[in-house]
Amino acid sequence: MTDSTPPTDETPPPEAPAAPSPAAEPPLRLEAKPAKRRGMWRVWAWLFVGLVAAILLTVMAAAGGAYVVWDKYLKDTPQLPPREALFALNRAPAIRFEDRYGQVIATRGPRYGRRVTVDELPPYVAQAFLAAEDRRFYQHGAIDVQGVFRAAWINWRAGRTVQGASTLTQQLAKGLFLSPDRVIKRKLQEMLLAHRLEQVLTKDEILEIYLNRIYFGAGTYGLDGAAQTYFGKSASQLTLSEAALLASLPKAPTRLALNRDLERALARSRLILANMRAEGWITDREERDALADRPALSPIGQDEGDFGWVLDYATGEAVKIAGPNAPDLVVRLTIDPLLQREAAQTIRETIAVDGPTSGASQAALLSLSSDGAIRAMIGGTDYVESPFNRAVQARRQPGSTFKPFVYATAVEHGVLPTDIRVDEPVKFGDWAPENYGGGYRGPMSVEQALIASTNTIAAQLGHEVGGAAIGELARRFGITSLPETPDLSVALGSYEVNLLQLTSGFQVLQLGGIRLEPYLIQSIGTQGGQEIWAHQPPEAERRVYDIGHASIMVRMMEKVVTEGTARRAEFGRPAAGKTGTSQNWRDAWFVGFTPDYVTGVWVGNDDERPMNKVVGGDLPAGIWRRFMVAAHASLAVSDFPWLLADPLVESKPDPRNGFYEGLAAELGRAAAEREGADAPAEPVN
Repeated sequence: MTDSTPPTDETPPPEAPAAPSPAAEPPLRLEAKPAKRRGMWRVWAWLFVGLVAAILLTVMAAAGGAYVVWDKYLKDTPQLPPREALFALNRAPAIRFEDRYGQVIATRGPRYGRRVTVDELPPYVAQAFLAAEDRRFYQHGAIDVQGVFRAAWINWRAGRTVQGASTLTQQLAKGLFLSPDRVIKRKLQEMLLAHRLEQVLTKDEILEIYLNRIYFGAGTYGLDGAAQTYFGKSASQLTLSEAALLASLPKAPTRLALNRDLERALARSRLILANMRAEGWITDREERDALADRPALSPIGQDEGDFGWVLDYATGEAVKIAGPNAPDLVVRLTIDPLLQREAAQTIRETIAVDGPTSGASQAALLSLSSDGAIRAMIGGTDYVESPFNRAVQARRQPGSTFKPFVYATAVEHGVLPTDIRVDEPVKFGDWAPENYGGGYRGPMSVEQALIASTNTIAAQLGHEVGGAAIGELARRFGITSLPETPDLSVALGSYEVNLLQLTSGFQVLQLGGIRLEPYLIQSIGTQGGQEIWAHQPPEAERRVYDIGHASIMVRMMEKVVTEGTARRAEFGRPAAGKTGTSQNWRDAWFVGFTPDYVTGVWVGNDDERPMNKVVGGDLPAGIWRRFMVAAHASLAVSDFPWLLADPLVESKPDPRNGFYEGLAAELGRAAAEREGADAPAEPVN
């Protein structure tokens, strides 16, 4: 039966469930939390080790990269000199030039003016340069990081480099210590040096050095020098418009020099004034007043006349000899002022009179005395119009003027003036040289071939001795522009030379085989009277050619003047030389010598335009004769003191001579029998 009695208070409570046995609990439940912690610690430990390793690897890579950069680019970065020396570092000297007699020719060199400080200048002067070069100069360090990113963005958008980011300190470092080469090594060294400069100098001091050392064109360095040169006043007296105009120059001092292109410099100065107004350094009214104030220039420079080419060449030589940071110098030159003026006048008048009809617009002359001293150097018709020095800077084909070196090589190899060669068509590989004016004269002596400047025989002699031998002799004689093994066309002067080396090469023959280095500077001293350097004759003669062979060459070349292509050069004294004309009459030459002088003359056009069949025996020989008459006016007539008598032939004569002589006689008889036979063409080359 069912128990339906309701529970009462006395009814016992139901029994609680029995506690589970330990065997029923999850295994390791109490150890689960500690195990998780240990796993997390293990993960963090590995992350820490990895991070440390990554940091170490990064540091090592950075250190390795830094070492590579240092070793490759920065190791040879110049060291900073003492602070005060920075104002005089690499300061080119001013030079007073004197002629061979001690008379002052000209004073050259940079104009520096006096050293100025920022404090003594009107504020707008320094601000003009900052507006032009580095507006944030006082806000950034040695390197303007903001400027670098700005320039990179602008250049990227333009697709090309339109803006730089060099700070004024970097520009100063480059100007004082480095070359202008646009390479990464120079840029990295520039940054390092800029950093070093800002460690030892204040911003004002850096700006002062910049203003006192920057180049302003027209041979002028430093702000005060530029103010004196261009405006005839000190830097402290500059107006705002003048300051902006000067600040426009350092970007391109040669191109924008105020005596060259004032209008372009003015256009840039207007941008500088706009930058100054944008920075709040000047007011709108000050800008307008400066734009309306066009600066007036002072007369610039001195007229060096016909000595300009000489002084250009001598300046470079003097600086090389005196070395960097030299004091102001006095340089005594070897130039004879009378001969220099005579040479210049002769060239000017000849080109003025004969140039229009001959098609020649330029000429050059160089003359050496018998000791190698340069007595005259004319690089063109007018130095002011063209300072390019055609006597030393131009390299042109000498044509037949080079033949004496070919013949000298042949004589050295045993060829005699009386040896016979045949003037006939010749071909060496693809090269088939022809004579000037065409035609052939048959058998003739080597001497006759040189007198008449016969191309085919010069080519034959060149083939016999070889291009390498000709090149070797030419280098011995001082002609260094030839390759080691020139091809056979060298026999007709196909390789370019300059007038100085060609004339100096002829001097070896003038001196009987002795080589002298031509020189223009006699001595160098300080303006205080201390001697720095003096030219010394060589202690021992430098014989590069046998005196007997030289005698043979000079006697043949004397007949070139008296009987051959250079008869226009004869002036009643012992003289020897050789004419030359390059292909298509582009260059005409004559180089000749007496016992006292060796002189070379070139005539032609800068653009290599052919002349109207001008040859070496025409204008060049005429210029040479007029100059040499003046050069020898006060000298007694003399012959070459070393010249030997014609040598007796001790070796067997050329076995071909008899055949050629017989052939020549037969051809002569045949020619005489020909009715109306044409006379041989007169040699003109």
